[in-house]
Amino acid sequence: MADNVRRVAVISLGGTIAMTAHTDGGATPTLSADDLVAAVPGLADTGIHVEVHDFRRLPGASLAFSDLLELAVEIDALTVDGVVVTQGTDTIEETSYLLDLVTTDDMPIVITGAMRTASMAGADGPANVLAAIRVAASAEARGTGCVVVFGEEIHAARWVRKTHATSPTPFRSYPGPIGYVAEDRVRILARPGASPAIAPQSAATPVRTAIFTVGLGDDGLLLQALGDYVDGLVISAFGAGHVPMACVDALTDLTKRMPVILATRTGSGPVLKQTYGFPGSESDLLGRGLTSASTLDPVKARILLQLLLMTGADKDQIAQAFSAIS
Repeated sequence: MADNVRRVAVISLGGTIAMTAHTDGGATPTLSADDLVAAVPGLADTGIHVEVHDFRRLPGASLAFSDLLELAVEIDALTVDGVVVTQGTDTIEETSYLLDLVTTDDMPIVITGAMRTASMAGADGPANVLAAIRVAASAEARGTGCVVVFGEEIHAARWVRKTHATSPTPFRSYPGPIGYVAEDRVRILARPGASPAIAPQSAATPVRTAIFTVGLGDDGLLLQALGDYVDGLVISAFGAGHVPMACVDALTDLTKRMPVILATRTGSGPVLKQTYGFPGSESDLLGRGLTSASTLDPVKARILLQLLLMTGADKDQIAQAFSAIS
């Protein structure tokens, strides 16, 4: 193989992109990584050498932290220019950020999938895989961290969200994609700042975390009950970090027992620090010991919190890690 040939590993985890429909029921993951790559028109014309790895055949909703931590170790052992991971879209916003946190090489790690199964008309998997392979092979994408490629858009793992249940272009991010694939060229327009680095081998302590989304009229009773079952909690709060006054006492008690992260449920924008001062406001809650998620949405905040707890980090170390998020 020539020295200038770009080498990309395609790793399959399952999901809709690997699913086919059965006459006696719904679609299930049946296609291997070889099957996925073989179905991509034009791949041979790119000159990119692709090696395939079957890692899991699971729906996205059934992937676990242990699967992704094992995958991170496998990725670290590869000698390639970039990696493409195909999986179910249900958890792409979570798995991409998890991999962003536990992989430190600057080679591109690209997550993609499909909204239509391989047996449906207009299956989107082949186009997404081809674009993902182009990004993984490109020198331009080095140093961007883990990214999600879907519909020719390149999204940073830290910001990407699945915002539609059925659309073939379900991913959005704020402030927007960091790049595009157009006319077979990878174009990077922005680069996110560095994320906290967590060694996957160190994340071995079994813990349980949860997201609690506050709603109109919450009285704190469910928060008190949830506290008996988790080691850490993310509060998905109103606006810039606000909760009902009736929840304040319960949250104050929880902060004495575990790390409690304050995030905004809006999907974009930061948790404020000192704009509002009423009971249950962001300044009140931060003063009671909650930790700001900064610009991380609740889903991403839980990923970081879970990994930190799995490494044995204490409340001060967790607060320091979240304070580094811009």
